[in-house]
Amino acid sequence: MKVVILCGGLGTRLKEETEYRPKPMVKIGTKPILWHIMKRYSYYGYKDFVLCLGYKGEMIKEYFYNYEILNNDFTLELGRHNKVDIHDSHDEVGWKVTLANTGEKTLKGGRLKKIEHYVDSDLFMVTYGDGVADIDINDLVDFHKNHGKVATLTGVMPPSRFGTLSVQKDRVIEFSEKPQTTEGLINGGFFVFNRKLFDYLTTDDSCDLEIGVLDRLAEEGQLMVYKHSRNWVCMDTIRDMEYLNGLWSSGKAFWDNFE
Repeated sequence: MKVVILCGGLGTRLKEETEYRPKPMVKIGTKPILWHIMKRYSYYGYKDFVLCLGYKGEMIKEYFYNYEILNNDFTLELGRHNKVDIHDSHDEVGWKVTLANTGEKTLKGGRLKKIEHYVDSDLFMVTYGDGVADIDINDLVDFHKNHGKVATLTGVMPPSRFGTLSVQKDRVIEFSEKPQTTEGLINGGFFVFNRKLFDYLTTDDSCDLEIGVLDRLAEEGQLMVYKHSRNWVCMDTIRDMEYLNGLWSSGKAFWDNFE
């Protein structure tokens, strides 16, 4: 089953970073957030990726084209340009990555339609290139197969934008910097679709996914929600980036909880 990752947006609310690189290439630790997302899928055996590129997509192409050299030790012999010995040291063996230009200003629906010819299975997965979660991908896929509808999205409880206080009289008894909210689900990505989704899409750059497609599927009773009550964070602002990097550096990266 293909995993399609939307990597083409401008990321304007993270301009401090995205002025220089596409949002999926902003790092958590030493690796781009895109790598962390792919790592989650690969843990569950899904290693066939299609990346929908747009803004500064050449940087993502360069990263994967040079992946072996960037992530391994290697030996070269000067004067013999084709003589490079790679000394294996990474765990991403078997990843197949298709990098597809889908337009710098294309909306998400148009991006998906433009990569339709790369999807050769009845089911495929889609996610955004800026969100991480401790989601059980196999459970998500099973949920989708069991209901038989066209589309599944993952509903998440977003982290609060502000620290919350538990107060007893005038004394703070607990302070939580980034707790999950307890009310209301939002679309957290991590979709599973049947191929019928492509019938709802066009290659027009103005074809969106959420507006005009997901809402239509909902009206037709073809959109189901997989409820993920644990951790999810979208790297939307510089504060989110700092928060995710803090989790990573302190060994508390919830999306890396492979057991």
